[in-house]
Amino acid sequence: MLYQIKHIAKLISATFLQFADAQIAYLVIDSRKIIFPETALFFAIEGTRRDGHNYIDEVYERGVRNFVVSQSIDTTKYPEANFLLVNNVLEALQLLASAHRKQFTCPIIGITGSNGKTIVKEWLYQLLNNSEHIVRSPRSYNSQVGVPLSIWQINNQHTLGIFEAGISTVGEMQYLEKIIQPTIGILTNIGEAHSEGFTSDVEKLTEKLQLFRHCSSLIYCKDAVAKLSDIEINKTAFFSPSIQFFSWSRLEDATLKIVSETITTNQTEVRFLYQNDFFSLTIPFTDSASVDNAITCICVLLFLKIPVETIQQKMLNLQAIEMRMQLKKGINNCYVLNDSYSNDLSSLSIALDYLKQQSGNNKKTVILSDMLQSGTTDEQLYQLIANELQQRNIYRFIGIGNAITKQYQLFTKAAEQTLFFSSTEQFLQQFSSHQFHDEYILLKGARVFAFERINHWLEQKVHQTIMEINLSAMVHNLKQYQQQLKPSTKLMAMVKAFSYGSGSIEIARLLQFYKVDYLAVAYADEGVELRQAGITLPIMVMNVDEAGFDALIEHNLEPEIYSFNIYKSFHQYLVQQGISQFPIHIKLNTGMNRLGFEVTDITDLSKELSLQHTMVVKTAFSHLVASESAEHDAFTQQQATLFNQACTILQQQLPYTFIKHLANSSGIFRHPNLQYDMVRLGIGLYGVDNADGKQLQLQPVATLKSTIAQIRTVKANETVGYNRKGKVLRDSNIATIRIGYADGFNRQMGNGIGKVYLHNQLAKVVGNVCMDMVMIDVTDIPEAKEGDIVEVFGKYLPIQQIAKWCNTIAYEVMTTISQRVKRVYVEE
Repeated sequence: MLYQIKHIAKLISATFLQFADAQIAYLVIDSRKIIFPETALFFAIEGTRRDGHNYIDEVYERGVRNFVVSQSIDTTKYPEANFLLVNNVLEALQLLASAHRKQFTCPIIGITGSNGKTIVKEWLYQLLNNSEHIVRSPRSYNSQVGVPLSIWQINNQHTLGIFEAGISTVGEMQYLEKIIQPTIGILTNIGEAHSEGFTSDVEKLTEKLQLFRHCSSLIYCKDAVAKLSDIEINKTAFFSPSIQFFSWSRLEDATLKIVSETITTNQTEVRFLYQNDFFSLTIPFTDSASVDNAITCICVLLFLKIPVETIQQKMLNLQAIEMRMQLKKGINNCYVLNDSYSNDLSSLSIALDYLKQQSGNNKKTVILSDMLQSGTTDEQLYQLIANELQQRNIYRFIGIGNAITKQYQLFTKAAEQTLFFSSTEQFLQQFSSHQFHDEYILLKGARVFAFERINHWLEQKVHQTIMEINLSAMVHNLKQYQQQLKPSTKLMAMVKAFSYGSGSIEIARLLQFYKVDYLAVAYADEGVELRQAGITLPIMVMNVDEAGFDALIEHNLEPEIYSFNIYKSFHQYLVQQGISQFPIHIKLNTGMNRLGFEVTDITDLSKELSLQHTMVVKTAFSHLVASESAEHDAFTQQQATLFNQACTILQQQLPYTFIKHLANSSGIFRHPNLQYDMVRLGIGLYGVDNADGKQLQLQPVATLKSTIAQIRTVKANETVGYNRKGKVLRDSNIATIRIGYADGFNRQMGNGIGKVYLHNQLAKVVGNVCMDMVMIDVTDIPEAKEGDIVEVFGKYLPIQQIAKWCNTIAYEVMTTISQRVKRVYVEE
């Protein structure tokens, strides 16, 4: 739906600092999530940690020309931009969303409560999406910012809306109520979560009930509010006089009464009394929270007059919402359970149960920060936590934070060992990773404690052999390629496979600083790691499967779509998530015959994209087979012809333009006519040039080094290493270096084929390469001594030479360097 910029200015009471006619379809608050800059309106929201006004330059560079600001702007820097000046940018965003909501008359469900909002919303979608065209909050967009962005999604096709509202203090819900304007209300529960901003649970309930002031109906659990207030008796204090209540209860009379519950292995049989009739339903869950959330959903379906028989069938197909805890292999044969999604008593109990389930008979360690927003005194809170720990047979408890440290005496019986630190920094400084062995470690911390640092520390790989990455050399190589590009040509940098073994995060940070336009990774996990490290550049994910869909959405990653199967799977997933216009990249097969749509597929694909609005094409691309080789130049041009044909068909069907890219590292300078809108720079960035003819002046980026562990004299005709393969023909000095095939030192380098660089000379490998060690002959290098540094490849021994000795290519040599090899970054 399009809005004229003049109309928006009127709705939000803005004055123009600078004006030009424009139409707006998208609201943007995050510079990383700009899809259609031409019709986007950027709100420069001032937060506690970030000010959107500081990103105007970046947003303008990305093509956005419409801004809502609350500060004076030097408009001469942005000659093509509209600037709408308001007193409060967040308030303006909310006013615009509220005005948008008023245009639609479909039923709107508003959900609030302490826990369960997102699950109830998603389950209602599962239960109703076959009969309704539903718009809903993406994920848990329930904040003062998330709600207006969610509401902006409504259009005339929707027949039902489902939106969450989350608050943290008094006075917030009135704004969300004006935006959502729900007609049907759902109160999930009132618990301890988000209690810090309220003086009591009654105050918190009173605030949450503001969402339902103008609802025609309210669905809630009587038991959840019985101890706080009788909302039916006091309804005039909160609600419209004509509101209809639909309540459920285990304890007293209600619209829906729970008569009995029978738990079996993986489901719960519940018997209900409703309108003087009894009926039973099977809920495919056994934990109390899931059962309560499912009953709330049943109430909604009954309220909507859906027959019990239909509800019975629908409930059997209810799918669990994915758990957000992550269990990963850590150091010293440990496993790390990282649960940073929430930090309250309820989620702690769930995490401790999961820890117990996964750990079996292994030792259990819990690292817990101060628990914020508990709504109770510290002494009461931490006594409850200590009791929870004691019941789980915890081996070691580590408390981090001033509040929990002050209550240390409460934890004397909570675990065999108890330790306390005032901050994450103090813990990392004073505690050694060697103190963790053969145990399962739960990390549960409030976000301000930055437990991701502890998580990284526990997962860190350490090894004496190092790979040195010269960032200055990489910048030199980047500029060498940029000089080959037209001013309008964008650049995508490949950081897949751990940045060709060089370390994804550090390389991505460098590339972001030097303003490349895109990054590309192989798998979603690689992209997640970059996002968690603060990388904001657009990221294309080249190998996508259904298991990675959730990570794509959660971390704003853009998938390569290469077949109808993956397209349809992703489309269905986006529909289920209530997401539209998600950015994708179309892979075309023009001769590689690996992945990609055929040119003959593009007409059908274009029709699908035009009819279904779940995705928007950011780029279309293909992969050159042999751009480095002069003998295959004719085939390269043939690929370009097919690529042009496919892009022409696609562009004819789509109402917007997209970026086209075909050239890789060699293609950038060997085929300048194939630069199109963007190029992909891969192995060349790391200083490896395999192209025929013209060569760039590249510098090696990666240097693999190890050290000599021991030197011994081996008599003539004795052997060295496994299977007696290394026979010396003279008395020899044999040095053992701390690297082996487990580190990526190829076994084909054994028995004199491979060499290493030491004291300005090359030393031959003697015998078979071992898993963790390699022996070299230093007889003719008398200055060699134990502890000396040995170069495996780098400045003095090119990686291309190593590749020849191994009968492979430089790509394989780089990417097979084990991650147990420590990366060290240098800048000259």
